[in-house]
Amino acid sequence: QVQLVESGGGLVQAGGSLRLSCAASGSIFSRNTMGWYRQAPGKQRELVAVITSGGRTNYADFVKGRFTISRDNAKNTVYLQMNSLKPEDTAVYFCKLYDFKGDYWGQGTQVSVSS
Repeated sequence: QVQLVESGGGLVQAGGSLRLSCAASGSIFSRNTMGWYRQAPGKQRELVAVITSGGRTNYADFVKGRFTISRDNAKNTVYLQMNSLKPEDTAVYFCKLYDFKGDYWGQGTQVSVSS
């Protein structure tokens, strides 16, 4: 049974930083592509960043240069370092584990950015 647990969300002022963590269990984590998504109230869930098992990364245009995704396979954890946060970054952030048997989602962590 795959489980993903996000942490690190909170309230921060515009221009501030947060680091989100997503701890995975129940899978061979190092083989899986991992992603961070977000969903703001009234909006669809959208991709923020992905990282492959080999460490290749890809970012949505709206976070390029501000957010960094990384992973620590020894800790079965993926991170999202978020800098220069903007009020429009306010959303629930979810991590996702991609697997050929089916994708898995965490429960989400709230990020709120005040102006």
